[in-house]
Amino acid sequence: MTLYLDLYRYRELFGSLFRRDLRAKYKGSALGVLWSLAHPLVLMAVYLVVFSVLLRVQPARAVDHYWLFLLCGLPVWVFFATSVQAASRSLLENANLIRKVRFPRQLVPLSVVATQLVSFAVMLGIVIVLSLVYEADARDTAWLAVPMAVLVVGLVAGFSLAIASANAVFRDVEHLVAALLLPWFFLTPVLYALDQTPGVEAHPWLERAIHWANPLTPAVEAVRRPLFAGEPPRAADAIYLACSAVVALAVGAYVFRRVDDRVAVEV
Repeated sequence: MTLYLDLYRYRELFGSLFRRDLRAKYKGSALGVLWSLAHPLVLMAVYLVVFSVLLRVQPARAVDHYWLFLLCGLPVWVFFATSVQAASRSLLENANLIRKVRFPRQLVPLSVVATQLVSFAVMLGIVIVLSLVYEADARDTAWLAVPMAVLVVGLVAGFSLAIASANAVFRDVEHLVAALLLPWFFLTPVLYALDQTPGVEAHPWLERAIHWANPLTPAVEAVRRPLFAGEPPRAADAIYLACSAVVALAVGAYVFRRVDDRVAVEV
């Protein structure tokens, strides 16, 4: 895990990459970095209108404030999807820098994740405020979403580093990820409560598969439960999330080290 200590050792360089990515993301726009606030607000509004108003998606059993139920699950998924997509090409897009200067190259995809972290923090902050206003039961537990969100950052960072490293050598990886994200979204219980879907009673194995074979399911559940249900995250979900974050960071470091010497040549 010493690979991640370079974030501290080279914190000035990491900060420069982060600021560069953030400025590049909104370069030429009138609002500039204020889009980091506007973008998640617009995205949340679109999901809300489409799934809660137009399609009237509802769990099998009636849920009060379904719109809040939906919003509580969105930050984790949006952070994961945008980070993985952006990080997958990050080493390729920084080929000129990588070829000219020798530096810890893992800083490149991790700085991209840090850029997406801004929107994640904004979205989560908005949801926490809405939860405190509309869910009285969540006022004592909403703070528990924060440590769960920190674990989500570790999970996403490790996953993104692995994807970016693999894509630097095998260019099909980014296309595979893009193809998988849409079905992955619907197999993650963002729009629905997994234990309230109509097919659960007939196919209980499917619920178990979606819950435990998909690392994002415990992440979504662990963040949403204290915000929407007013209850602490289930111990199994919290432990799974912590373990998956550690595993993702370890896998990301392993994959990066395997390709690090080839990155400058391959990109």
